Amino acid sequence: MALLLTLTGSASAPGASRTAHLVRDLGAQLAAHQHEIRHLDVRSLPAEGLLSADTADPGIAAAVGLVARADALIVASPVYKAAYSGVLKTFLDLLPQYALRGKPVLPLATGGSPAHVLAVDYTLRPVLTSLGADVAQGWFVLDRHITVDADGGVTLTSETREALAPVLDRFRDALPTGSRLAAA
Repeated sequence: MALLLTLTGSASAPGASRTAHLVRDLGAQLAAHQHEIRHLDVRSLPAEGLLSADTADPGIAAAVGLVARADALIVASPVYKAAYSGVLKTFLDLLPQYALRGKPVLPLATGGSPAHVLAVDYTLRPVLTSLGADVAQGWFVLDRHITVDADGGVTLTSETREALAPVLDRFRDALPTGSRLAAA
């Protein structure tokens, strides 16, 4: 069982963010394979600590520690102005240089226009790679292909679900079979 962290960079509250709902849905699918899933919405971190790069702030230190303990990550962001969110960038900048070394990472982006489909490969993937991540094939999902039900459940269009299935399968295959926490 691997400890998998979903890291979302939406500026919207998690309950209103299609990006957060998408990664929680994918996390639930991975949990069905006996992986432990933790969620971190960067928006929920202390703003002052985040913006002042105060890694001694208890909330920031806990978040950085969670990244360190994670065996793998899903890093997701809505696309704003052809790039991933500034709040996600701010958090990633706080991580040690090789914080993701050897960790499988699945980058995801959501957005309103197919014109932003390359944001995953041209903006998010290079940063994750520079942090040492073993970056899996990323994926872009159009906002209109994600519906959040009244009860908080997620419905993806059938073509989106079908397209994401092999991406998630390859990521799942890259996950370690044993957790670092179990070894400790």
